[in-house]
Amino acid sequence: MPDPTQTGSEELVLAFLAEAGDEVVSGEAISDKLGLTRAAVWKHVEALRQQGYRIDAVATRGYRLVEVPDRLRALELRPLLNTHDFGQVLHCYEELGSTNDRAKELAEEGAEHGEVVVAERQTGGRGRRGREWRSAPRRAVAFSVILRPEALPPVRAPELTLVAALAVCDALRQAGVSAGIKWPNDVLAGGRKVAGILTELAAEPDRVHWVVVGVGVNVNTRLEDFPPELRGEATSVLLERGQPAPRALFLAALLSGLEAWYDQHAEHGFGPIREAWKARSVTLGREVSVATDAGEVVGVAEDLDEQGALLVRTPRGLERIYSGDVVHLRPR
Repeated sequence: MPDPTQTGSEELVLAFLAEAGDEVVSGEAISDKLGLTRAAVWKHVEALRQQGYRIDAVATRGYRLVEVPDRLRALELRPLLNTHDFGQVLHCYEELGSTNDRAKELAEEGAEHGEVVVAERQTGGRGRRGREWRSAPRRAVAFSVILRPEALPPVRAPELTLVAALAVCDALRQAGVSAGIKWPNDVLAGGRKVAGILTELAAEPDRVHWVVVGVGVNVNTRLEDFPPELRGEATSVLLERGQPAPRALFLAALLSGLEAWYDQHAEHGFGPIREAWKARSVTLGREVSVATDAGEVVGVAEDLDEQGALLVRTPRGLERIYSGDVVHLRPR
């Protein structure tokens, strides 16, 4: 299976142009900075144009990057990343069965902490409890990140799902979407699902080998892209704000936020994550119906405890739910 992860001069030229923003950059400056001949710079610019990049040549002055194609490849993503680990190694695919499955394979093969798998299309994407996750090709963002938390006991690994939910919610808000988190791992906008998270791991009783956090976000998904049965339940950035979002920029911002929240969790524990999650919750304070393995729990969601469990006040008293799905939220 091809895995295009190498960095070349073409990518460096693109990064140089991207960093300049709207400014014109001379071919001489690029050649001096990257150690290339002017002819080589021209050749790379032409190659980028062939791949869909709009690069204007300004007479006697140089080049300006005007438009970037809406693709999720290393060439588009690397110049935008502002992380120390997350996404520094990218595995980008046009099509995969599941980014989580590929990430798990890579983790078993020794992939490092922070490596990311991205796919333009998933044929077997899934959510929690084996549910199918559907997304239109080249309209969503689907990725998985490999984590190797050195000091986290396995019993605390579910906390990382809440860490990811924070990052997704924040990235959506930065993109102009009024998003909130439904316990434990769905992100909603306007009461409809805009993103989901699936966390899987390999561990021994006292040690986590790896954690894979998979994220799916409906970014530029149109209403007609959703199956008819989901059109009342799902939404996207495009539908919420009325205009498309640059997916590479969105993913880069999401990875940056995810790394920041992950580092916060590693340094300060679950306390700050819990408080930030509560501030973004659309579940707490509302009457809920929660599907669990033991049956349905109906009551008012009062709090998130120190282990990430949902506390629901029922006629029988306060119930602590560690695993389940909120299947109904009564409107406020």
